Amino acid sequence: MHIAIIPARGGSKRIPRKNIKLFHGKPMIAYSIEAAQKSGCFDKIIVSTDDQEIADIARELGAEVPFLRPADIADDHASTMDVMEHAIDWCQSHGLNAEFVCCIYATAPFITPASLQRGLTEMKTNKFSYAFTATTFSFPIQRAIRRTGEMFDDRNLTIRSQDLEEAFHDAGQFYWGKPEAFVCRKSVFSDDSYLILLPRTVVQDIDSEEDWLTAEVMYQVMKSTGEWQL
Repeated sequence: MHIAIIPARGGSKRIPRKNIKLFHGKPMIAYSIEAAQKSGCFDKIIVSTDDQEIADIARELGAEVPFLRPADIADDHASTMDVMEHAIDWCQSHGLNAEFVCCIYATAPFITPASLQRGLTEMKTNKFSYAFTATTFSFPIQRAIRRTGEMFDDRNLTIRSQDLEEAFHDAGQFYWGKPEAFVCRKSVFSDDSYLILLPRTVVQDIDSEEDWLTAEVMYQVMKSTGEWQL
C-alpha cells in the first residue's frame, strides 16, 4: 500500500488561509490532491488538518480526511515530522500498513504526477529511505554575503564561479519515504535520499505575499507557453 499524506493546518499567519486560498481559480490544496490522483501512485490520499473548512474542501476534491489533527501538532511550532508521525501512527492503528508514504505539501502548485511517479520508482528500485524534489541555486552559495556586505567565506572570492561546487536546495513539493524513516525522524537530508531534480522554473516556495504573486506569474507563463501542465 502507498499512502499520500498532505499536511494542511488552518492557522497560516503570513498568508491567511493559504492552503485553500484561490490560486488561478482553484484552492491551493487542489493542485497537490489532483497531482496525487493523476499519478496513480496512491491507494489512499489523506489530508491531515485541524480545520473543518479545509477538511470539507479536501473531501470535495476527492481526498480523505479520516481524522482532525490534534491541537498540539497544529500550532506554529509543529514540525512536518510531528504531523507525519501522527498520521502514520493513525494509519497503522487502523490497519493501513504502507510500504511507502509520501508527504505532499499543500502549497505546491507546480507539482506533477510524473515527478511523483519518478520518486516512487526510485524508492522501489534503489531502496532509499527518502526521495524528494530539489533544484539548483541560481547563484553560487559559496559567494553569499552578510547584510554588512562581508562574505560568509572570503576564501571563495578569487575562485571562478564555474570551479565552485554546484549546490541544490529542497524544492518543497513532496517527500517519498519509508514509514519507519518518518516515525524514527530520520533526516531527509542525507546520502540515503534520492534527489529528483527539477528546473528552477517550476520551483517556488510560497511563504509570503511576494512569493504568492511570483508563483502566480510563473504559473501563468508556464501554462501560456505550453511548456508545463499538471
